[in-house]
Amino acid sequence: MDVAYWIVAALLAVFYLYAGGKKVLQSQEQLQPMMGWVDRVPMPLVRVIGTLELLGAAGLILPPLTGVAAWLAIAAASGLVLIQVGGIAVHVSRGETRQIGLNIALLVLAAVAVWLGTTWR
Repeated sequence: MDVAYWIVAALLAVFYLYAGGKKVLQSQEQLQPMMGWVDRVPMPLVRVIGTLELLGAAGLILPPLTGVAAWLAIAAASGLVLIQVGGIAVHVSRGETRQIGLNIALLVLAAVAVWLGTTWR
């Protein structure tokens, strides 16, 4: 289970470092082609979401790696589940039901990370 957790956590961390970093660093115009929803969400909220994604990525990796407060990895994965629930809600409200596949995959991976995180305690 340890190896499985690290694989899932690494995949999620890489994705969220990329996506969160873009949300934190890029302008609304730069994000628009890839993330059409940013036109309906205030940029401060987009920045908060990006920051939460970056913190979630760090929380998946650093606590288990250092052995300090390893329960934070479970909290981080749970937070990433909630981010994807919100993402699905935004896409559904915009009528973009065909675009929720990535959100569902990320939600499932984060839920698996929660489950795997509880098995190595």
